Amino acid sequence: MLYGTTASEMDAPPIYRLPQDTLHQIFSALPLRQIMICRSVCKLFNQNQWLRFNLDFLPFRSLHPVASSLGLVYLWGDSPDLSPGLSKSLLVCNPLTRQFRVLPQLGSAWSRHGSVLVDSASRVMVLTELAALYCFSGSNQWLSFSSNLPSKPRSPILVSDSVYALCDVGSPWRSQWKLFSCTIAKMKNSQTWNRLERHEWGDVFDILKRPRLVRGNGNRILMVGGLKSSFSLNSSCSTILILRLDLESLDWDEAGRMPLDMFRCFQESSKFKVFGGGDRVCFSAKRVGRLALWDYCSGKGDWRWIDGVPGSGDGLSRGFVFEARLTALSP
Repeated sequence: MLYGTTASEMDAPPIYRLPQDTLHQIFSALPLRQIMICRSVCKLFNQNQWLRFNLDFLPFRSLHPVASSLGLVYLWGDSPDLSPGLSKSLLVCNPLTRQFRVLPQLGSAWSRHGSVLVDSASRVMVLTELAALYCFSGSNQWLSFSSNLPSKPRSPILVSDSVYALCDVGSPWRSQWKLFSCTIAKMKNSQTWNRLERHEWGDVFDILKRPRLVRGNGNRILMVGGLKSSFSLNSSCSTILILRLDLESLDWDEAGRMPLDMFRCFQESSKFKVFGGGDRVCFSAKRVGRLALWDYCSGKGDWRWIDGVPGSGDGLSRGFVFEARLTALSP
Protein backbone atom coordinates (compact mmCIF):
# COMPACT_ATOMS: atom_id res chain seq x y z
CA MET A 1 0.00 0.00 0.00
CA LEU A 2 1.32 3.44 -0.88
CA TYR A 3 0.83 6.32 1.51
CA GLY A 4 1.26 10.00 0.76
CA THR A 5 0.53 13.34 2.41
CA THR A 6 -1.50 16.17 0.98
CA ALA A 7 -0.19 19.70 0.56
CA SER A 8 -2.29 20.93 3.49
CA GLU A 9 -0.86 18.17 5.71
CA MET A 10 2.68 19.17 4.71
CA ASP A 11 1.97 22.82 5.58
CA ALA A 12 0.61 21.95 9.03
CA PRO A 13 3.07 21.83 11.97
CA PRO A 14 4.37 18.27 12.63
CA ILE A 15 2.81 18.24 16.12
CA TYR A 16 -0.64 18.16 14.48
CA ARG A 17 0.17 14.68 13.15
CA LEU A 18 0.95 13.23 16.59
CA PRO A 19 -1.55 10.66 17.94
CA GLN A 20 -3.88 11.92 20.67
CA ASP A 21 -2.50 9.50 23.28
CA THR A 22 1.01 10.82 22.62
CA LEU A 23 -0.17 14.37 23.25
CA HIS A 24 -1.77 13.25 26.50
CA GLN A 25 1.50 11.63 27.56
CA ILE A 26 3.43 14.85 26.85
CA PHE A 27 1.00 17.06 28.74
CA SER A 28 0.85 14.70 31.71
CA ALA A 29 4.57 15.39 32.30
CA LEU A 30 4.24 19.20 32.17
CA PRO A 31 3.73 21.44 35.21
CA LEU A 32 0.19 22.82 35.47
CA ARG A 33 1.35 26.38 34.81
CA GLN A 34 2.86 25.39 31.44
CA ILE A 35 -0.29 23.47 30.52
CA MET A 36 -2.41 26.59 31.06
CA ILE A 37 0.00 28.67 28.96
CA CYS A 38 -0.21 26.12 26.13
CA ARG A 39 -4.02 26.36 26.11
CA SER A 40 -3.75 29.98 24.92
CA VAL A 41 -1.24 29.10 22.17
CA CYS A 42 -3.23 26.62 20.10
CA LYS A 43 -6.74 25.14 20.06
CA LEU A 44 -5.14 21.71 19.63
CA PHE A 45 -3.79 21.99 23.19
CA ASN A 46 -7.22 22.43 24.81
CA GLN A 47 -7.10 18.99 26.38
CA ASN A 48 -10.36 17.93 27.99
CA GLN A 49 -9.10 16.12 31.07
CA TRP A 50 -9.10 16.42 34.86
CA LEU A 51 -6.13 18.14 36.49
CA ARG A 52 -5.19 17.91 40.15
CA PHE A 53 -3.78 20.98 41.92
CA ASN A 54 -0.99 20.43 44.39
CA LEU A 55 -1.50 22.67 47.43
CA ASP A 56 1.53 21.50 49.39
CA PHE A 57 2.97 25.02 49.31
CA LEU A 58 0.33 26.14 51.83
CA PRO A 59 1.53 25.83 55.47
CA PHE A 60 -1.94 24.87 56.74
CA ARG A 61 -3.73 21.59 57.45
CA SER A 62 -7.18 20.25 56.55
CA LEU A 63 -7.59 22.56 53.58
CA HIS A 64 -11.15 23.05 52.38
CA PRO A 65 -11.63 25.08 49.14
CA VAL A 66 -14.88 27.06 49.16
CA ALA A 67 -14.82 29.67 46.37
CA SER A 68 -12.88 31.09 43.42
CA SER A 69 -12.62 34.36 41.52
CA LEU A 70 -10.19 35.77 38.92
CA GLY A 71 -7.97 32.70 39.03
CA LEU A 72 -7.72 32.75 42.84
CA VAL A 73 -8.94 30.01 45.18
CA TYR A 74 -10.28 30.70 48.68
CA LEU A 75 -9.84 28.01 51.33
CA TRP A 76 -10.37 27.36 55.01
CA GLY A 77 -7.38 25.80 56.75
CA ASP A 78 -6.29 24.77 60.24
CA SER A 79 -3.56 26.86 61.78
CA PRO A 80 -0.29 24.87 61.92
CA ASP A 81 0.42 26.14 65.44
CA LEU A 82 -2.76 24.87 67.09
CA SER A 83 -4.64 21.61 67.45
CA PRO A 84 -6.91 20.73 64.48
CA GLY A 85 -10.23 22.52 64.55
CA LEU A 86 -9.28 25.07 67.21
CA SER A 87 -8.46 27.91 64.82
CA LYS A 88 -9.52 28.25 61.17
CA SER A 89 -7.96 30.71 58.77
CA LEU A 90 -9.34 31.91 55.45
CA LEU A 91 -6.67 31.86 52.75
CA VAL A 92 -6.48 33.00 49.15
CA CYS A 93 -3.99 31.46 46.76
CA ASN A 94 -3.11 31.03 43.11
CA PRO A 95 -2.29 27.34 42.45
CA LEU A 96 -0.35 28.26 39.30
CA THR A 97 2.02 30.84 40.78
CA ARG A 98 1.95 29.13 44.22
CA GLN A 99 1.41 32.48 45.93
CA PHE A 100 -0.91 32.80 48.91
CA ARG A 101 -2.12 35.31 51.45
CA VAL A 102 -3.85 34.81 54.78
CA LEU A 103 -6.91 36.99 55.27
CA PRO A 104 -7.50 38.69 58.63
CA GLN A 105 -8.08 36.18 61.42
CA LEU A 106 -11.59 34.80 62.00
CA GLY A 107 -13.06 32.52 64.64
CA SER A 108 -13.71 28.87 63.83
CA ALA A 109 -17.48 29.42 64.08
CA TRP A 110 -17.38 31.40 60.83
CA SER A 111 -15.95 28.42 58.96
CA ARG A 112 -18.71 26.14 60.29
CA HIS A 113 -21.70 28.41 59.75
CA GLY A 114 -20.65 31.11 57.27
CA SER A 115 -20.94 31.13 53.47
CA VAL A 116 -17.92 32.60 51.67
CA LEU A 117 -18.82 34.90 48.75
CA VAL A 118 -16.34 36.39 46.30
CA ASP A 119 -16.76 38.40 43.11
CA SER A 120 -14.78 39.74 40.18
CA ALA A 121 -13.49 42.68 42.23
CA SER A 122 -11.75 40.32 44.69
CA ARG A 123 -14.10 41.33 47.45
CA VAL A 124 -14.81 38.72 50.10
CA MET A 125 -17.88 38.32 52.30
CA VAL A 126 -18.63 35.73 54.97
CA LEU A 127 -22.38 35.62 55.54
CA THR A 128 -24.50 34.00 58.24
CA GLU A 129 -28.10 34.38 59.32
CA LEU A 130 -27.28 37.07 61.89
CA ALA A 131 -24.12 38.79 60.70
CA ALA A 132 -21.90 39.49 57.72
CA LEU A 133 -18.17 40.17 57.48
CA TYR A 134 -16.83 42.08 54.49
CA CYS A 135 -13.24 42.51 53.33
CA PHE A 136 -12.03 44.15 50.12
CA SER A 137 -8.73 43.61 48.31
CA GLY A 138 -5.77 45.11 50.17
CA SER A 139 -7.65 45.55 53.44
CA ASN A 140 -6.23 44.12 56.68
CA GLN A 141 -9.50 44.01 58.57
CA TRP A 142 -13.07 42.76 58.34
CA LEU A 143 -16.03 45.12 58.40
CA SER A 144 -18.85 43.67 60.48
CA PHE A 145 -22.55 44.19 59.71
CA SER A 146 -25.80 42.85 61.09
CA SER A 147 -27.66 40.77 58.51
CA ASN A 148 -30.86 39.84 60.42
CA LEU A 149 -32.14 37.44 57.81
CA PRO A 150 -35.37 35.55 58.62
CA SER A 151 -33.55 32.19 58.37
CA LYS A 152 -30.23 30.70 57.41
CA PRO A 153 -29.41 31.94 53.88
CA ARG A 154 -29.35 29.26 51.20
CA SER A 155 -26.82 29.51 48.36
CA PRO A 156 -26.11 33.26 48.71
CA ILE A 157 -24.35 34.91 45.78
CA LEU A 158 -22.61 38.26 45.30
CA VAL A 159 -23.54 40.15 42.12
CA SER A 160 -22.00 43.57 41.58
CA ASP A 161 -22.73 45.52 44.80
CA SER A 162 -25.61 43.34 45.99
CA VAL A 163 -26.02 40.04 47.82
CA TYR A 164 -28.87 37.66 46.94
CA ALA A 165 -30.01 34.71 49.03
CA LEU A 166 -32.95 32.34 49.42
CA CYS A 167 -34.56 32.15 52.88
CA ASP A 168 -37.24 29.87 54.23
CA VAL A 169 -40.11 31.93 55.66
CA GLY A 170 -42.45 28.97 56.06
CA SER A 171 -43.29 26.75 59.02
CA PRO A 172 -41.49 23.72 60.54
CA TRP A 173 -43.90 21.55 58.54
CA ARG A 174 -43.71 23.25 55.15
CA SER A 175 -40.94 25.25 53.54
CA GLN A 176 -41.71 28.50 51.76
CA TRP A 177 -38.74 29.98 49.95
CA LYS A 178 -38.38 33.67 49.12
CA LEU A 179 -35.67 35.73 47.47
CA PHE A 180 -33.92 38.41 49.54
CA SER A 181 -31.38 41.03 48.50
CA CYS A 182 -29.31 43.75 50.11
CA THR A 183 -26.65 46.10 48.76
CA ILE A 184 -23.32 46.39 50.53
CA ALA A 185 -24.01 50.10 51.06
CA LYS A 186 -27.25 49.28 52.92
CA MET A 187 -25.40 46.78 55.09
CA LYS A 188 -22.97 49.50 56.10
CA ASN A 189 -25.91 51.69 57.10
CA SER A 190 -27.49 48.84 59.12
CA GLN A 191 -30.50 48.68 56.83
CA THR A 192 -32.47 45.48 56.46
CA TRP A 193 -32.75 43.09 53.54
CA ASN A 194 -35.45 43.50 50.91
CA ARG A 195 -37.71 40.64 49.93
CA LEU A 196 -37.90 40.58 46.15
CA GLU A 197 -41.33 39.66 44.88
CA ARG A 198 -43.80 40.78 42.24
CA HIS A 199 -47.38 39.86 41.61
CA GLU A 200 -46.43 38.75 38.09
CA TRP A 201 -44.12 36.04 39.50
CA GLY A 202 -47.07 34.01 40.72
CA ASP A 203 -45.98 30.70 42.30
CA VAL A 204 -42.43 30.68 40.89
CA PHE A 205 -40.99 29.76 44.32
CA ASP A 206 -43.60 27.07 44.97
CA ILE A 207 -42.94 24.94 41.92
CA LEU A 208 -39.34 24.12 42.90
CA LYS A 209 -38.23 21.66 45.57
CA ARG A 210 -35.03 22.58 47.47
CA PRO A 211 -34.19 25.58 45.25
CA ARG A 212 -30.77 27.15 45.26
CA LEU A 213 -29.16 30.14 43.51
CA VAL A 214 -26.32 30.15 41.01
CA ARG A 215 -24.71 33.27 39.61
CA GLY A 216 -25.57 33.75 35.96
CA ASN A 217 -24.00 35.86 33.23
CA GLY A 218 -24.02 39.63 33.59
CA ASN A 219 -26.96 40.96 35.54
CA ARG A 220 -28.75 37.62 35.80
CA ILE A 221 -29.10 34.96 38.44
CA LEU A 222 -30.19 31.34 38.07
CA MET A 223 -32.50 29.43 40.41
CA VAL A 224 -32.24 25.65 40.24
CA GLY A 225 -34.40 23.00 41.88
CA GLY A 226 -36.52 19.93 41.41
CA LEU A 227 -39.72 20.59 39.46
CA LYS A 228 -42.61 19.46 41.67
CA SER A 229 -45.18 17.24 40.05
CA SER A 230 -47.89 18.79 42.29
CA PHE A 231 -48.33 21.28 45.14
CA SER A 232 -48.80 18.57 47.77
CA LEU A 233 -46.51 18.56 50.82
CA ASN A 234 -44.42 15.54 49.83
CA SER A 235 -44.67 15.95 46.09
CA SER A 236 -42.16 14.05 43.97
CA CYS A 237 -40.13 15.78 41.27
CA SER A 238 -40.53 15.20 37.56
CA THR A 239 -37.17 16.74 36.53
CA ILE A 240 -34.65 19.46 37.44
CA LEU A 241 -35.53 22.97 36.30
CA ILE A 242 -33.29 26.02 35.73
CA LEU A 243 -35.01 29.41 35.95
CA ARG A 244 -33.31 32.69 35.07
CA LEU A 245 -34.03 36.12 36.58
CA ASP A 246 -33.09 39.34 34.80
CA LEU A 247 -32.22 41.74 37.63
CA GLU A 248 -32.98 44.79 35.48
CA SER A 249 -36.46 43.85 34.29
CA LEU A 250 -37.15 41.43 37.19
CA ASP A 251 -38.59 38.94 34.70
CA TRP A 252 -38.19 35.18 35.04
CA ASP A 253 -37.78 32.79 32.14
CA GLU A 254 -37.02 29.09 31.84
CA ALA A 255 -33.37 28.51 30.92
CA GLY A 256 -33.19 24.72 30.98
CA ARG A 257 -34.97 21.49 31.88
CA MET A 258 -33.01 18.28 32.49
CA PRO A 259 -33.90 15.48 30.05
CA LEU A 260 -35.91 12.69 31.65
CA ASP A 261 -33.39 9.94 30.86
CA MET A 262 -30.71 11.96 32.66
CA PHE A 263 -32.99 12.89 35.56
CA ARG A 264 -33.73 9.21 36.29
CA CYS A 265 -30.16 8.92 37.63
CA PHE A 266 -30.94 11.64 40.20
CA GLN A 267 -34.34 10.38 41.32
CA GLU A 268 -32.88 8.12 44.02
CA SER A 269 -30.94 11.02 45.57
CA SER A 270 -33.09 13.38 47.62
CA LYS A 271 -30.24 15.91 47.81
CA PHE A 272 -28.37 16.68 44.62
CA LYS A 273 -25.59 19.28 44.48
CA VAL A 274 -25.46 22.22 42.09
CA PHE A 275 -22.39 24.29 41.26
CA GLY A 276 -20.99 26.34 38.43
CA GLY A 277 -22.11 29.67 37.08
CA GLY A 278 -22.59 31.76 33.98
CA ASP A 279 -23.45 29.49 31.06
CA ARG A 280 -22.43 26.19 32.71
CA VAL A 281 -24.05 24.45 35.67
CA CYS A 282 -23.00 21.04 37.02
CA PHE A 283 -25.15 18.55 38.93
CA SER A 284 -23.89 15.76 41.16
CA ALA A 285 -25.37 13.31 43.65
CA LYS A 286 -24.37 10.27 45.63
CA ARG A 287 -24.21 6.98 43.74
CA VAL A 288 -24.42 8.75 40.37
CA GLY A 289 -20.65 8.63 39.81
CA ARG A 290 -20.54 11.29 37.10
CA LEU A 291 -21.53 14.90 36.56
CA ALA A 292 -24.45 16.20 34.54
CA LEU A 293 -23.66 19.44 32.74
CA TRP A 294 -26.02 22.14 31.45
CA ASP A 295 -24.14 24.18 28.84
CA TYR A 296 -25.64 27.36 27.39
CA CYS A 297 -22.46 28.62 25.69
CA SER A 298 -23.84 27.89 22.23
CA GLY A 299 -26.99 29.94 22.91
CA LYS A 300 -29.13 26.89 23.64
CA GLY A 301 -29.26 24.70 26.69
CA ASP A 302 -27.33 21.52 25.88
CA TRP A 303 -27.23 18.69 28.44
CA ARG A 304 -24.48 16.07 28.58
CA TRP A 305 -22.65 13.74 30.96
CA ILE A 306 -19.11 14.35 32.19
CA ASP A 307 -17.49 11.00 32.87
CA GLY A 308 -14.23 10.13 34.56
CA VAL A 309 -14.90 12.24 37.64
CA PRO A 310 -11.98 11.82 40.08
CA GLY A 311 -12.41 11.03 43.76
CA SER A 312 -14.40 8.37 45.55
CA GLY A 313 -17.09 6.17 44.04
CA ASP A 314 -19.63 8.89 44.74
CA GLY A 315 -17.70 11.36 42.59
CA LEU A 316 -17.73 15.08 43.29
CA SER A 317 -20.23 16.13 45.93
CA ARG A 318 -19.78 19.88 45.52
CA GLY A 319 -17.56 22.36 43.71
CA PHE A 320 -17.20 25.75 42.05
CA VAL A 321 -15.92 27.21 38.80
CA PHE A 322 -12.17 27.87 38.65
CA GLU A 323 -10.75 29.74 35.66
CA ALA A 324 -6.97 29.44 35.89
CA ARG A 325 -5.04 32.70 35.49
CA LEU A 326 -1.58 33.97 36.30
CA THR A 327 -3.15 36.49 38.65
CA ALA A 328 -0.80 38.17 41.11
CA LEU A 329 -1.87 38.44 44.73
CA SER A 330 -1.87 41.83 46.44
CA PRO A 331 0.28 41.96 49.58
